[in-house]
Amino acid sequence: MFKWIGLVVLALALLVGGVAVAGSMLPVQHTAALSASFSQSPQQVWDVIAGPPTWRADVERYEELPSPEGHRMWREYGKAGSKMTYEVLESDPPRKLVTQIADKNLPFGGTWTYEIQPQGSGSILTITENGEVYNPIFRFVSRYVQGHTATIDRYLKQLHSKLV
Repeated sequence: MFKWIGLVVLALALLVGGVAVAGSMLPVQHTAALSASFSQSPQQVWDVIAGPPTWRADVERYEELPSPEGHRMWREYGKAGSKMTYEVLESDPPRKLVTQIADKNLPFGGTWTYEIQPQGSGSILTITENGEVYNPIFRFVSRYVQGHTATIDRYLKQLHSKLV
């Protein structure tokens, strides 16, 4: 019995070690982008994405924060007590919004660039993530398990639901 337990522990250690080695060979930085069309005008899309994030299912609450740089900052609280702070780096309504994760103690970071272009009577929104994943195990999961576009895809689906 102890032999089987030892073999299982060894197999798990080899698996985690392999994931860590593979993740350490991946670049820390990545770029991912997705686009979606909306029947709403660029201004209507802008008003939702640049406003309070209360429409997103993964945000239980949020709070505006003071910013020493004068940019808009806010903190989002999610399920299981998670929280993340964001800052606007660039705002050109209703065309372009650039936000970054302002927390420095996370195993990941980066920016999202939202670009809204008119398309007929509606608009097209492109979100580009310039991300960084510092932990090699998280890097492996982000690349091979979850996919770099998973969070953007979820955001765009929630935005479609909000704007319908």
